[in-house]
Amino acid sequence: MATISQSGELNTASLSVPDLYVQIQTAGATSLAGVGTNTIGVVGTASWGPVNAPCTFGTSQERFVLFGPMQQTSYDLATPVSVAIVQGASSFVGVRVTDGTDVAATYALQYDITSSSYPMMLSAAYTGSAGNTISVALTAGSAPGTWKLVVQMPNAVPESFDNLSTEGGNASFWAAVVAAINSGQSATRGPSTLVVASLGTGTSVSPTVITDQYLMNGSDGTSGVTAATLIGSDDLKRTGMYALRGQKCSLGVLAGVTDATTWSTQASFGVQEGVYMITSGPSGDTINNAVSTRTSAGVDSYALKVMFGDWLYWYDTENAVTRLVPAQGFVAGCLSCLSPQLPSLNKQIYGVIGSQKSGLTSTGQVTTYSSAELTSLFQNGLDVVCNPAPGGSYWCVRGGFNVSSNAEIDGDEYTRVTNFIAGTVASGMGVYVGQPISSTLFSNIDATLTGFLSDLQSQGIIGTASGNAAYSVTCSTKNNPQSRIALGYLQADVSVTYFGVNRKFILNINGGADVTVTANT
Repeated sequence: MATISQSGELNTASLSVPDLYVQIQTAGATSLAGVGTNTIGVVGTASWGPVNAPCTFGTSQERFVLFGPMQQTSYDLATPVSVAIVQGASSFVGVRVTDGTDVAATYALQYDITSSSYPMMLSAAYTGSAGNTISVALTAGSAPGTWKLVVQMPNAVPESFDNLSTEGGNASFWAAVVAAINSGQSATRGPSTLVVASLGTGTSVSPTVITDQYLMNGSDGTSGVTAATLIGSDDLKRTGMYALRGQKCSLGVLAGVTDATTWSTQASFGVQEGVYMITSGPSGDTINNAVSTRTSAGVDSYALKVMFGDWLYWYDTENAVTRLVPAQGFVAGCLSCLSPQLPSLNKQIYGVIGSQKSGLTSTGQVTTYSSAELTSLFQNGLDVVCNPAPGGSYWCVRGGFNVSSNAEIDGDEYTRVTNFIAGTVASGMGVYVGQPISSTLFSNIDATLTGFLSDLQSQGIIGTASGNAAYSVTCSTKNNPQSRIALGYLQADVSVTYFGVNRKFILNINGGADVTVTANT
């Protein structure tokens, strides 16, 4: 009988039984699927949700369910998310931080003030003031002689635990309610995602009707939050920014952080994780102070983009108020919607109704940046959102620069394309580890890398102005001598040409009455 196996599972050099051996062959070279470049990691404070735990979402509604309503506070997570969504961003990983004083809201059902006893305690599933909006109702159940407990929270699906019977006595009833809330009643009515229940000291009391009662005393733990809190720690239990490790974010924002002492740490994290960190200067900053701060910070990295502290006016529809917010969320949202070879330069920013320098658009005030001011910012690796743009009268990112002083790598496009290529090969080339180093392996690695880079050139992500090949791959005995192979090393050398960006468009005009023009035919 024929033996069927996968290629590589059978040692074909030591067969002893005459038979038919069928080997299932698979393609030797793997294909690389590009990693995403649109996910924004945002770290900040919130009034609901798990602390220091990355949560994925894509819309304002999903953000509200995960982290509660937007707050008008310095480090509010929802603010940069909301302005990024206005730009078209639709993929986020949020991390909530607190100062450690956050408290979950609670409610003691049928509390007896004379004996300080109660049959059951409800605690919000998460800490924060949003837990104070959770309402509780205990009413007649659908079946005769039973009770129903309903837990509700704004923008969340109401949770109903029905047909809770008192036949076994009051103590048994309250135990059943606790079990229903914490463990669920069926496959369709699972445990609560809003509250956690525990038995109290007065379980002998009979249930009575309760309506429109709210949990209370939940607090956010934000008064002591600082920039260092949002940076967090890279310990066994990662907190703050470090909770974004491995989350495949292409852009990172520490909400409201303007402390230049964090720039070096942000840049280091960005290089390690392939994340383009977007930060901002303080509100109402001056160019001279910004330049001085940039020099003192001593940060020179393509992984960090610093927006000048000319904050932007934006109408917060959630709170129905015009607010002044840093530009980092706007810029992150803009970049998330662009292919990686495109810088933020001259790209329209939406939702801006003014800036500190220009004032509110509604006032009709027109104050623009001079060429000298922009030169001072750009030469020091600082970017700004302003109006007008090179393309017309709209709000835009004016420079498209990161904070590197190297003119070859100081554009958004260098950071984004480099991180995209590095992230893709890092996620897909590991399949070749453990394979025998042979001409077949050389060929497969070459084919994988060449195929990926060829696709990038055909998609216009890499390329040259002449249209010539924009990449080369060397993986052979030319760069892998036997002495290195014997030690288990294998090296692939890849060179890639990125597109240049038209930043300084020079258009020469020769005009005059004495100019003779010959029409092209």
